Amino acid sequence: MNKSYLPPQDSIERNWYVVDAADQRLGRLASEIACILRGKNKPTYTPSIDTGDFVIVVNAEKVDITGKKRTQKLYRRHSGRPGGMKVETFDKLQARIPERIIEQAVKGMLPKNTLGRQLFTKLKVYAGPEHPHQAQKPQTLEINTIPGGQA
Repeated sequence: MNKSYLPPQDSIERNWYVVDAADQRLGRLASEIACILRGKNKPTYTPSIDTGDFVIVVNAEKVDITGKKRTQKLYRRHSGRPGGMKVETFDKLQARIPERIIEQAVKGMLPKNTLGRQLFTKLKVYAGPEHPHQAQKPQTLEINTIPGGQA
C-alpha cells in the first residue's frame, strides 16, 4: 500500500511573488494566481495542506476583460437584510473598488472550505503600482497571457 506524502510544516518554503495585472485578462490571471496560492507549481504539492506561496497583485485597476463584460458582468452582494441585494456592473466596481474584482475571481477558484479561506489570506491586491511588502523581497512573476489569444 502506498502512503501519501505529507511534507512537514517546518519544511514548506513560502516565497513572495509580485504579479502586474496591467492589461492582463481577468480569468487567466486569476487561475494562475490560484495555482500559486495552492502550491500546485511545486513538487511538494499536497491537496489537503497549504503548500502555496504569497502573491501580491499590483495595478488591479488596469485588469482587462473581453467582449461586452464591461457593461454586462454583474457583481452582487447582500447585506443580509430583506431587500438588501446590491448589484453593480464591472465598470462601476472597477471605478469604486478595483481590488475586489481580482479578489472575487481568485476566491472563486479556491476550495470552498477552511483550507480555501486560509489560502485566500495569502493574496494581497493593490489598485496602484505600489505595495507595502518590500521587506519580504518578493520576486516578480510573469504571467504569459497573450492579449486576444490563447495563453
